[in-house]
Amino acid sequence: MNRQYFGTDGVRGRYGGPVINAGFACRLGAAAGRWLKSAREWNAGVATPRVLIGRDTRASGPVLEAALAAGLAREGFMPVALGIIPTPAVARAVRTQGAALGLVITASHNPATDNGIKFFGLDGGKLTDEEEQQIEQQLAMVPSLKRDPGAGAPPVLEMAATTDYVQAASRLLPAGCLNGWRVVLDTAHGATCGTSPAVLRALGAVVIGIGDAPDGRNINAGVGSEHPAELCATVRGSGAQLGVAHDGDGDRCVLCDEHGEVLDGDEILTILAVHALQRGTLVKNTLVVTVQSNLGVDAAVRAAGGRVCRTPVGDRYVSECLLAEGAMLGGESSGHIICAEVSPTGDGLVAALKVIEVMLATGKPLSELRRVLQKYPQLAMALTVGEKRPLESLPAVQTAIGAVKSELGERGRVLVRYSGTEPKIRLLVEGADAAQVKDCLERLAAAVRADLPGA
Repeated sequence: MNRQYFGTDGVRGRYGGPVINAGFACRLGAAAGRWLKSAREWNAGVATPRVLIGRDTRASGPVLEAALAAGLAREGFMPVALGIIPTPAVARAVRTQGAALGLVITASHNPATDNGIKFFGLDGGKLTDEEEQQIEQQLAMVPSLKRDPGAGAPPVLEMAATTDYVQAASRLLPAGCLNGWRVVLDTAHGATCGTSPAVLRALGAVVIGIGDAPDGRNINAGVGSEHPAELCATVRGSGAQLGVAHDGDGDRCVLCDEHGEVLDGDEILTILAVHALQRGTLVKNTLVVTVQSNLGVDAAVRAAGGRVCRTPVGDRYVSECLLAEGAMLGGESSGHIICAEVSPTGDGLVAALKVIEVMLATGKPLSELRRVLQKYPQLAMALTVGEKRPLESLPAVQTAIGAVKSELGERGRVLVRYSGTEPKIRLLVEGADAAQVKDCLERLAAAVRADLPGA
């Protein structure tokens, strides 16, 4: 389904560019309001037309917040500012507070020069492709503004949703269960700087914080889930039991074990799924992952008596599959982990607490638990492109994909796709032989450069 503005996770781009600016945000808020008024589900289920707005620590956040609020108010909705708050806390608040919609102003793991807007529906889950397309249709009918959308913006009510989120997360594990633990926590100078350390300390842990001094410009800058080197070094130097890293808005989790070695989302998901299968508690015996996840996940889950379902890349597709399958655990190799019995969307803090729960139950360190997943050799590459021409129109790429698939056979796979949030083409090759995988990836990259000069 073609959408002009929405990608795999909301609308995103460079702040001040043609999309992420105050004028567009105001129009998008108005379009979302018009869409809400036409949605039968909202008319029937929500008595108060409130829309919750959260944001991460980017300096551009307050301007976009005021613009979104102005657009929503033009359509008769009451914008409620939640301030700086993790994305999963906004999703929770929409559901618990009975709001009509939730918006989060964030560009997730992207640098501070970017920003974006994520949407959450009545149940706290991401909107569907169809719903996003309907908002875009409304957007086309919203006129451009002739004045600053922040000028004369309506009063924005504030509601403390962080306290409820912290209290709920703290109840996931027994009080005092982390007494004597040292945990290194990297909050990426982002939205979790106040919430995740509060929960871990409430459970008894000594928290060693990094990436915890946001200034509006340093979010994700050399820290966080995309940059775990400092996390790993700090774990090794402090004798901590584990390290936890979030991205800028807190919906991702990357861990490192007591030796300072990184675990990605595939390892986290496999630990949780196999542990649950061994105890007969994995709902429907099913784990949901995306096409990006390593084939070793399938092998480990099958060996434990479970099954794996795969979806397109994007945690909202994981959520949709969980709902369709009646399952409760899924996620992405990037660290979006959805524990649906707790949260309808990816939650980095909940994922970390769930892994800690396995560590406590088994008495095993993370370095031992991670052995449950034996990864197939896998290499990935992202190339920046000037335009996203349809893949089927790229002859060299299509020839290379066909050759690589034939060469790898059933013991490997290839994935070529455009990023839904950045001007990039992503390549992935996986197989039984590391040298073969490397050669195949290089051939694919050469084909992309042949078809898309400058990539």
